[in-house]
Amino acid sequence: MTTPLFIGGLGPPELLLIAGILILLFGASKLPELARSMGSATGEFKKGRQEVEEELEEIQDDDEEVSAEADAETSGDTERSNA
Repeated sequence: MTTPLFIGGLGPPELLLIAGILILLFGASKLPELARSMGSATGEFKKGRQEVEEELEEIQDDDEEVSAEADAETSGDTERSNA
C-alpha cells in the first residue's frame, strides 16, 4: 500500500512551498510564460482526446449498423426458408 505524498491533501502551506520552489527554479518573469504554455498544452491534449473519443464512437456506431444489417439479412433468410 502506498502512502500519499501529502496525507491531508494540498493545503495553503504546501501550495506556497511549491510556488516558492517554482519561482526559485524558473524566475518570476518566466512563470507566466510557463503557465501559458502548460495551458495551451492542456487544451491541445483535451482537443486530441475529444477527437479520439469521437472517432471511437463513429466506429462503434458503424459496427452496430453492420450488426443490425446482418441480423436483418439473417432473419430474412430464415423467413424465406420457412416459406
